Amino acid sequence: MARKVAGLNQQALAQRANYSISMLRAVEQGREPGSPAFVAAVARALGIEAEELYGQPYRETLDDDGGIPPGLTELRTLFAEGRYAAALEPGVTEEIEADLAKVRDLRHSDRARQAIELTPVLLRRMAGAIRQASTDSARERGYRYLAQAYGNTAQLVYRFGWIPLATQAVDRMEMAAERSDDPLLAAHAVQHRALILMSCASYDTGTRLVQHSLDLLESRPDSEEVLALRGSAHLRGAMIDARACELDRAREHIAEARAIGARLGRSSAAYDTNFGPGNVEIHDVAVSLEGGDPGRAARDGSELRLPDDMRANRVGHHWQDVARAWVLAGDHANALRALNNARRVAPQQTRYHPQVRETARAIAMAERRKSDSIAHFTNWLGLKV
Repeated sequence: MARKVAGLNQQALAQRANYSISMLRAVEQGREPGSPAFVAAVARALGIEAEELYGQPYRETLDDDGGIPPGLTELRTLFAEGRYAAALEPGVTEEIEADLAKVRDLRHSDRARQAIELTPVLLRRMAGAIRQASTDSARERGYRYLAQAYGNTAQLVYRFGWIPLATQAVDRMEMAAERSDDPLLAAHAVQHRALILMSCASYDTGTRLVQHSLDLLESRPDSEEVLALRGSAHLRGAMIDARACELDRAREHIAEARAIGARLGRSSAAYDTNFGPGNVEIHDVAVSLEGGDPGRAARDGSELRLPDDMRANRVGHHWQDVARAWVLAGDHANALRALNNARRVAPQQTRYHPQVRETARAIAMAERRKSDSIAHFTNWLGLKV
């Protein structure tokens, strides 16, 4: 529909997006899922946002689940208020730390809607703590918490397809990081921005930001925090390079991340990265998928045994990738099994993820006369096929 509104035929759009016309036809007809790189390229060629092509946010699904979270309206208000945002009584520092940990845990455990509900009040309390600070150190500590909270906010709203809000949250994270007592937060913030740039197919800038993050960390001692941030930067770089078809560079990033993960030996909670050996192997599968080898991604991803310390949202995303890989490899039965694995581990994330809908639609188009199983799954998604 967007192509026709733009007055383009398939040939013209394929040329603008730098994809084959056969791929464009397959996606338009629902025979193959549109990859994140494909959707970003087509959106850029059409001059629209990727979430518009995905149909995000999924308002009908949100309505079925109780409507748009009221916390989202409060977040929009807070962002609109800017520097004039109303602050709340902060309470003691220990309470702010505990509440920040709570909203992070809600996101990691696939309860993003609940986390959004708590976030606006937490941000206003943090603003109150900064305004009431009587010393420079207290004020800088307040900005550290605020930067971390805005980073969490960016990931929450990004998950539901509210990309402009995610961008605003990263803007505020960067500003708070500059005023904090923690120089490592700047390296973390640019990694968040690189993620958003992937949805815009801005891979060159994303690559520069990954390198900027690594440069900021280069002279730092090898603490757990620094290692986790370095590893996270390499994983972000691997995904950007894979989508940009720079597979040699992507594999180099994976190799660097794998070496760092081996040093840590477990998933680290430092800077909310959850970086560790398991996360590296998940990204290795994702690089194969984004780099054009879905057969390898499907096999490796299905055989991968993830550590017990992996977060639910990360494991769920892995199974979503495996499902898309199986579809591209032509095995719809295994694809549906992977989707159900994702649903079991992280149902909320799976219900709202655009790639799940792309994958389920492709399975349904191929399997509608063979099985009712995919019909049950698409009904659960609220997806009309």
